[in-house]
Amino acid sequence: MKVDFGTLLPAMLQASLTSLAIFFLTLIIALPLGLVIAAGRLSKHKVIRWPVQVYLLIMRGTPLMLQLFFFFFGPFYIFGIKGVSRLAMCILAFGLNYTAYFAEIYRGGMESIPVGQHEAAAALGFTREQTFFKIILPQVVKRIVPPMGNEFMTLVKDTALARVIAVVELFDVAAKAASGYVSTVPFIVAAVFYLVMNAIVGQAFLFTERKLDYYR
Repeated sequence: MKVDFGTLLPAMLQASLTSLAIFFLTLIIALPLGLVIAAGRLSKHKVIRWPVQVYLLIMRGTPLMLQLFFFFFGPFYIFGIKGVSRLAMCILAFGLNYTAYFAEIYRGGMESIPVGQHEAAAALGFTREQTFFKIILPQVVKRIVPPMGNEFMTLVKDTALARVIAVVELFDVAAKAASGYVSTVPFIVAAVFYLVMNAIVGQAFLFTERKLDYYR
């Protein structure tokens, strides 16, 4: 069957908005929460550090697909709650999953800063909060840009996993169209969509790296 681009492209454009919604809402959850989790991971208090380590192990050690199933079906099978929003549970699962990865990136950036900078800031009379936000955090941001770029691009592709709980996103529309038309063309079109989105993400991070490359 010949592919009807007049029908396919509008449907894929509409579905790509859902993919973008998952992408941006995941970042709204994961970027700030990841910083909090990273601070907990670096805490000297075991009562804080150990639960955070368990959380990181679970989120990073189990498949995102499995987590999507758990967050969608869990409320019903565990608490008897019916009618949960597929998209809301999808975003919650994505947000908590990516929080764990962002937290480890933040932690790596923080631990890469020499201890002497903390000591110098203390000698100059800076409080711990001033040291973190005015001295440490700006350097951490510069150092974590490349790994963050990788995670952002991975997130764009991972939005396709939302299909497993029947969220109608870009890949879901492409798969259904490919089945209906008995053609791989919808998959090729979807690949172009993902490439364009990741090209934009890549250019944004390249621009950010250049702006932060103040040593040149």
